[in-house]
Amino acid sequence: MSENTSPINLRCQVCGGTIRNDYLSATCVCANCGNKWAMRDMFPEYEKHASAVEKIQQARSLMEEKPDVTKISRAKMLFQQASTECFHTDSVSAELLKTCKDGMKETELLRHYAVGLSHMEKKSYRQALSEFERVPDYRDSGKLIEECKVLAVKDKKKLIPIAVIIGLIIPTVLGVLLYEKTPVPIWAIIPIGIALAAGCAYAVYQENTLSIVIMVLSFLSAVPLIIFMVLAYGYHMETGPAATIAIGAPVAFIIAVAFNSKPGKVE
Repeated sequence: MSENTSPINLRCQVCGGTIRNDYLSATCVCANCGNKWAMRDMFPEYEKHASAVEKIQQARSLMEEKPDVTKISRAKMLFQQASTECFHTDSVSAELLKTCKDGMKETELLRHYAVGLSHMEKKSYRQALSEFERVPDYRDSGKLIEECKVLAVKDKKKLIPIAVIIGLIIPTVLGVLLYEKTPVPIWAIIPIGIALAAGCAYAVYQENTLSIVIMVLSFLSAVPLIIFMVLAYGYHMETGPAATIAIGAPVAFIIAVAFNSKPGKVE
């Protein structure tokens, strides 16, 4: 029997048992002997609810498919539309309105569940965990929460080498600047660089706002640093010209790409 059944004050004409109505399948069913009757025969006013019933059925059908945010939004809209049609003062309208309200609540749960599954497919386990924890008792969310926790820890460990590499870039740039532009001895620069690199790597590993800043600065510094190191220490170029080329070449390249990527004029 459908989950959208509810008792009415009628008795079975065969056995006298309680009759339950299933508005979405348009049938009345005896809870005792199982005899069925068409809803329109039991409730003459049922026909005027055909449009609302059809929308509810469409919404339910969308929710039974593979969880998809777009389909869930469509289902919620159908429930909302159906609820506006349940304005008649009869028992059918009241029951359908309740079904619509319950359906809209379930679409919210299903939306979080669907977003969580989408994040899992993309291997974004912490984001998936956040969504499943919003609906811990919905479907198999409890099982998926535990699975995401395990996978998130494993995924986090993979970040360690990347964090170390990114964490070294800024300290290396600062170390080169100190070595070339100040009288600070190399033996003093190295421990400062190591401490700063450890701090940067830890910040990147934490994946917070500071980590984003560090990664952006590191990526912006990486290419000029490599060019400078090659020119200054590989080809023994003077540090001034080497720094100018290291900074100017990437900037010129970006400007050239941006200029060439402009859409042509439409004739």
